[in-house]
Amino acid sequence: MAATIRAAGGADDPITIWEPQPKQAAFITCPADDVGFGGARGGGKSDAVPADFADHEEKYGEAAIGIAVRRERTQLVELIERSRQILAPIGFKWHEQDKYFRGPKGGRLRFAYLERDADADAYQGHGYTRVYGEEIGTFPSEVPINKMMATLRSGHGVPCQFKATCNPGGPGHQWVKARYGLGGRINQVICRDFEFENPWTKKTIRKTRAFIPSLVTDNKYLGDDYVANLYQVGSKALVDAWIFGDWDVVEGAFFDCWDSRRHVLRPFAIPDDWTRFRSGDWGSAKPFSFGWWAVVGDKFKTTDGLLLPRGAIVRYREWYGVKKDKDGVTQPNVGLKMDADAVGKRLAEIEEEDQKLIGGVLDPAAFSEDGGPSIAQRINAELIKKKLVPFRPADNKRVPGRGAMGGWDQLRGRLVGDEDNLPMIATFLTCVDSIRTLPLLQHDEGRPEDVDSDMEDHAPDEWRYACMSRPWVRKKPAEEKPANISGYKPMSPAVSANDVWKTF
Repeated sequence: MAATIRAAGGADDPITIWEPQPKQAAFITCPADDVGFGGARGGGKSDAVPADFADHEEKYGEAAIGIAVRRERTQLVELIERSRQILAPIGFKWHEQDKYFRGPKGGRLRFAYLERDADADAYQGHGYTRVYGEEIGTFPSEVPINKMMATLRSGHGVPCQFKATCNPGGPGHQWVKARYGLGGRINQVICRDFEFENPWTKKTIRKTRAFIPSLVTDNKYLGDDYVANLYQVGSKALVDAWIFGDWDVVEGAFFDCWDSRRHVLRPFAIPDDWTRFRSGDWGSAKPFSFGWWAVVGDKFKTTDGLLLPRGAIVRYREWYGVKKDKDGVTQPNVGLKMDADAVGKRLAEIEEEDQKLIGGVLDPAAFSEDGGPSIAQRINAELIKKKLVPFRPADNKRVPGRGAMGGWDQLRGRLVGDEDNLPMIATFLTCVDSIRTLPLLQHDEGRPEDVDSDMEDHAPDEWRYACMSRPWVRKKPAEEKPANISGYKPMSPAVSANDVWKTF
């Protein structure tokens, strides 16, 4: 089979060190410029990187130069060890100090970690024929990955490729999903073409991107016991992600109480007597997010048949400043770089026919002044010109402390709902970027009560501001009141104080 790795044995009897399974062979032989591989636990991803480079070095010798990157240094340990098991028997030598293998024909495979996005800048003068991104879903942003792709070049005419492994979930779930066009359970190869124009030669350049799914069922070395272990994780979302490679579920979601059946509504006409307000989170290089909310008056039945209790808030419109490519595909966590004056003008245009707002709250950082008008002042100036209500600073407390309310706790409480299990917050299905980003938020590893702020959290931040502007507390269930402050119930028949003292 192609890419089978054999070491010298007897004169005519080489020893097979490693033999690819069909999906691994597809990963190794795939000619696409950008290849994603995996999508579930147990699919054989860990062997694919060293095996691919062994095949690459066999073909191109010392002109084969590769680098494998992970998010954290500790994550490299198992990859290096597995690489040693596959590569050492065929003559690769490990150089501990510089963390690379040198092959028998002179090729080199280096290992590195990119803990911060800026760490990728250190490699900008390098040239590699293979860049491997291991578990790229652990990277909150695709920025360091894209920077590493800029190092793909060869002075010897060697075909250069970026090859990645990944699973659903993790802080990079959104951008990985968008990069390879994933959704639901992927059971076939996905291929996409991209065209670029060279600004000097005007020549059209075509690049290809492919995703090869590999599930536990594609790994003949893992049987029923391993599948049973995965089923025991206790979470249906994790089972769907780890076994079936479902890209529409989230591992370790911060808001595990989110349920689109309860929190996403078909649009309906907002009653005139409902109070309306707006919230906003500023961004330029990163997306901004503005949302318009209505407060439910009396208990209301939606067109979906869902009951909304009095005091619930409904997001009926949003404007999310995220970049899209020429095909209209969202570029996760990339902003429009609009200036504050232009944003203010657009907000005023949106609200010209919505004069019923009573207030608005905006990210307090937008009110900071640095030698000139603040972002908030410039936005408010455009609103005031149209006689629209300006923004005031939002309460930015993320987590509770010393009795104070926390914004995430307020949002979670509203998502969970009231004492009748009715949601206290919901959104129209037209607010697509909120629906896309909020359910995917994950816990900050160093501060579990907070979200991972490296993720695309701009719309959720703005939801948090909205909740903090209208605090809500669930009613406590009625409890039987004690007969007196101590909870002591009088004995029957009545006992005098002297009789009580006699019992001690």
